[in-house]
Amino acid sequence: MYLSKIHIPWPQAQNSYQLHQALWRLFPDCEQADRDFLFRVEQLQKGIGAEVLMQSTTQPQSNEQSPGLLAQREYDLNVQNGQRLRFRLRANPIKTIKDSSKGTVEKKGKIFTKTVRVPLLHEEQQQAWLERKLQTFAQLETLIMQPEPALYFRKTKEGRSGKIQPVMFDGVLMITDVEAFNIQITKGIGPAKAFGCGLLSLAGI
Repeated sequence: MYLSKIHIPWPQAQNSYQLHQALWRLFPDCEQADRDFLFRVEQLQKGIGAEVLMQSTTQPQSNEQSPGLLAQREYDLNVQNGQRLRFRLRANPIKTIKDSSKGTVEKKGKIFTKTVRVPLLHEEQQQAWLERKLQTFAQLETLIMQPEPALYFRKTKEGRSGKIQPVMFDGVLMITDVEAFNIQITKGIGPAKAFGCGLLSLAGI
């Protein structure tokens, strides 16, 4: 696993899709591969750009077309059951509901009402969402939640727009299943990974 610090210039940093595409350019031979990286914008300065923390299973390669690779280190996932760790996670807590105004879809000969994702805005809902996401590999011990500004997007090809409502989670967790932890930390937590959500950062206590 690789952990990298990256600078993305302002023209790309101010647009979520362009930022994501800029990160892809660090993997020049992987255009057709599934994304194997997660990232979080740590700092965004108007006119200057973004400082991004990225976790990847493939080593990023800096080139003339890619954003600036400021620092990089390789590390192994080496945790134990019962170990307590501090964590940080920017995530997009949501629930999926049926929405008849969106019409229906046919699957395997059956008709279903289309669904939409809606953000969870109350702290108790957000905490319950996080606990569900962690329950296969960790137990939540302490938690601080900080709502962040909404991120708006537009998918030109699909002709639709929307927004996500990220939340920053900080706290302490205890590992309960190392194997499940190793799988989940690579996959990330929750949706909106293309918008910088899902990277679970950990540090010893």
